[in-house]
Amino acid sequence: MSVRRLDPVQPESFSFTPENLAWAQGQMGNYPPNKQASAVIPILWRAQEQNGGWTSRAAIEYVAKLLDMSFIRVYEVATFYTMFYLSPVGSKAHVQVCGTTPCMLRGAEDLINVCKRRIHNEQHRLSADRGFSWEEVECLGACVNAPMVQIGKDTFEDLTPEMFERILQDIVQGRQAKPGSQIGRQSSAPQGKLTSLTDKTLYSGQRVFKRIEAPPPAPPAKAPEPEKAKEAAAVTKGPSAPADAQPAKRAAAEIQRTPGAAIAGSPGPAEKEKARKAAARQKTDKAESPAGRSSPKLPPVKKDPA
Repeated sequence: MSVRRLDPVQPESFSFTPENLAWAQGQMGNYPPNKQASAVIPILWRAQEQNGGWTSRAAIEYVAKLLDMSFIRVYEVATFYTMFYLSPVGSKAHVQVCGTTPCMLRGAEDLINVCKRRIHNEQHRLSADRGFSWEEVECLGACVNAPMVQIGKDTFEDLTPEMFERILQDIVQGRQAKPGSQIGRQSSAPQGKLTSLTDKTLYSGQRVFKRIEAPPPAPPAKAPEPEKAKEAAAVTKGPSAPADAQPAKRAAAEIQRTPGAAIAGSPGPAEKEKARKAAARQKTDKAESPAGRSSPKLPPVKKDPA
């Protein structure tokens, strides 16, 4: 892509009309204080529209003062984005030809030759009737439908030199050229016959997509009637056990919690160990008690012979 510079012939001044100035101030109000520079692109675009379709040095200076920005910062925006035209453009159409690799491989050079022959030998120059101008730009976002051009806000894709010539002729005669793919391609679908999604559900050349509606929500469950609720609770709870069965249940639960008590009535290891300790303790207590100790034998008492 060529270096983008301001046109050597420039108007002396530029200023917004009252309507455009009010619009620009509204755009600036969309941003916090001291952040009005964020509105530079839309305001610069409005300045280009008022200036006959191109951005002059005077317009850049005016926008810089309006947004309290330095001239170089606004100049960087204007020269970076190809949406800003830095030279006077044709009154009927300004043609942007994509020259990046995908478009170049599929014939962009032939489209550039059409521009040189029909408009001007050099880009950024007006045609003899001042109705057309052209330039080569970088990617315009339709690589899969290359080669392509952009005229105003419309893109024209899958072009051949003959198709491009017919589009220019329609513009000359005031007819509306059909934008998009020029070979009937649907959006960016593959060229040729379908190799997948080959169903024939087509309408007017466009695939019809059926909306799948969400199922309606289920109605809320009704509360049971009082009598039926009591019956359901009685069935769920079941008959109550008699009072005299409660001790037996507690005993059975105790046996189940005791390790080794698999057979009712037989002591488990815990009971056996407890009984052994109790017996040993009883034996010890009996041995240490006074009644259980044997009295020591005392020597016989000698009687006095007198």
